[in-house]
Amino acid sequence: MTRPCQLAQVNIGRALGAIDDPVMSGFVARLDEINALAESSPGFVWRLKTDDGNATSLQPYDDERILINMSVWESPEHLKQFVYRSAHAQVMRQRKEWFERFKDAYIALWWIAPGHVPTIEEAKERLHYLQLHGESDFAFTFARLFPAPGTIVSCAPVPLEENT
Repeated sequence: MTRPCQLAQVNIGRALGAIDDPVMSGFVARLDEINALAESSPGFVWRLKTDDGNATSLQPYDDERILINMSVWESPEHLKQFVYRSAHAQVMRQRKEWFERFKDAYIALWWIAPGHVPTIEEAKERLHYLQLHGESDFAFTFARLFPAPGTIVSCAPVPLEENT
């Protein structure tokens, strides 16, 4: 039996200060709460974290102020629900208090096989590709969702067959 693809996401941000800098205290204060909310959200599969329960100590780039967040979801709808319609949305509205405006690609989505755990290098490759080439089935954003491999996209709804 085959299972549907899952959606991986990465987002990065350049913090206004080190994670222990007072300017980041509001962000740090909400981190455990928002991570727990993600993990208890419908459609959540996995998120990147260290033994501390978050990923703030990871340094994916030479710049130690660039923080990374990665997760896997059952569908784009599940991820959107968490990002835009939960307490996470309030934290997003405050991001200017903690993060610089990023000029390059800072969010990438891509489809993965169920059970695959994306790596930081894989996520960086998707962000880099998106920056250089724009959206495609290799890396995309919510602005232009690409269907999962093997998904049939129809222009019109197909009527359901009635059981006889």
